[in-house]
Amino acid sequence: MAEDVRIDKWLWAVRVFKTRSLATEACRSGKVKIDGQVVKPSRDVKTGETIIIVINPHFTRTMKVLEKLTNRVAAKLVPQFAEDLTPPEEYEKLKRLNEHAFVVRDRGIGRPTKKERRIIDKLRDNAEDEEDW
Repeated sequence: MAEDVRIDKWLWAVRVFKTRSLATEACRSGKVKIDGQVVKPSRDVKTGETIIIVINPHFTRTMKVLEKLTNRVAAKLVPQFAEDLTPPEEYEKLKRLNEHAFVVRDRGIGRPTKKERRIIDKLRDNAEDEEDW
């Protein structure tokens, strides 16, 4: 489709990141790798390359470039341009983390106090530490 496409632009176009500036920042901070090497945002993407993106410390996404593109596409069209090689275990781990992110509180009791929030954070940190075992 296009001659040369920057990695940050491609990641934005296939909806890995919401904005191109977020994709650029991820590349600059070393969270995007191609063939095990950290890449700069200006690096060109080649068809067939495997890209590893660290979304957060607990979730790593792996994608294969099927075709280059410069404009953002609809979510339904993304599989034509990128193949998601992320193992199902990664998605399960992300799902478990999201389940622990919410604390159930009775309706009408208001926001937690500073003391209650510290307790909630401590419990959440302990739950994450147990998952790393």
